[in-house]
Amino acid sequence: MKFTINRNLFIDNLNNVMRAISSRATIPILSGIKLVLTDDELILTGSDADISIEIKIPVSEDLNVESTGSIVLPARFFSEIIKKLPGKDFSFEVKESFQTKISSENSEFTINGLDANNYPRLPEIPDESSFVIGGKILREIINETQFAVANDESRLVLCGVHFTFSPNAIKAVATDSHRLSERTISLENGPQNETDLIIPGKSLQELSRIIGEADPEIRVCPGDNQVLCQIGNISFYSRLLDGNYPDTDRLLPSESTTEIEIDLAELSSALDRASLLTHAGRNNVVDLDLNTENQTVKLTGTSAEIGNVEEDVSFKNLQGENLKISFNPDYLRDALRASITDAVIMKFTQPLRPFTVIPNKEDVRFVQLITPVRTF
Repeated sequence: MKFTINRNLFIDNLNNVMRAISSRATIPILSGIKLVLTDDELILTGSDADISIEIKIPVSEDLNVESTGSIVLPARFFSEIIKKLPGKDFSFEVKESFQTKISSENSEFTINGLDANNYPRLPEIPDESSFVIGGKILREIINETQFAVANDESRLVLCGVHFTFSPNAIKAVATDSHRLSERTISLENGPQNETDLIIPGKSLQELSRIIGEADPEIRVCPGDNQVLCQIGNISFYSRLLDGNYPDTDRLLPSESTTEIEIDLAELSSALDRASLLTHAGRNNVVDLDLNTENQTVKLTGTSAEIGNVEEDVSFKNLQGENLKISFNPDYLRDALRASITDAVIMKFTQPLRPFTVIPNKEDVRFVQLITPVRTF
């Protein structure tokens, strides 16, 4: 196996493959990166059993093939070596006993590799039920829901985002049982049949990074226990979470007793200041006091060790009954960070009942739910 390739081209693709490689691989060979060279292309593969990424680099003036073959190399060392090589191009050659020589200008490394035949095969997913979605839409809906997944694997199904793809819409829901984020976006050419997938939050985080700021066309191929997303020359595989996702629609209150419309930047800044003290305390809780008679809104935070903060918050509109409610400020800050309008509407029912945060535009279908904290 022998080839010469443009170093920057290789690094761009290598960085994406490295997203799938864990430093704590349960299967030793998965701490390596697999390279397969054919007469037509160089294929890079990385996997941690949950996520697998395969990238194909076609033969061009930047990739010159001398002889084909395959090898698995220790990913971290290999990646660092390539990034630190001098020169525009580098040469790669596998010799006897899987010893691999990497050279560029006056620098030459020899590292030990493994037999690529021992590397686990990627799943074969038929594309019969595949469909295409815009990268910008998928990245948007990931960023608006993924943060709310659970980190505790005792209820594994909550560690993922529940996607429902239909012919004319995509709906995503995430909850860790303390908060919920649900986003629905219209689609023009969704799958003919409704498709339900529960995709781990970690997988979605890496997928969002690969999509980046561009708007590539993504082909989604659902399988039995894996999903494949094809983005240009990148094939991104993720395992699916098995189980029944809870019926979250019933958690959303249908009416409210108190409503406030408030500027997003104003509320975010007030929460940041209150959190300076509440984070130092044992209980990370703020109180929001809505007085509809006097038309005042107060945000307070207390730390027994340091002191307290109290702030009058300006708002656009306040109506309904007086209400005082306590909650984790980090949950609301995350909700505001994911919001896509300049102002939000918060709807409350009772001091110990969850409240919702929605955009102040009716045509945006996005609702977030936060559970209050009992302080008495």
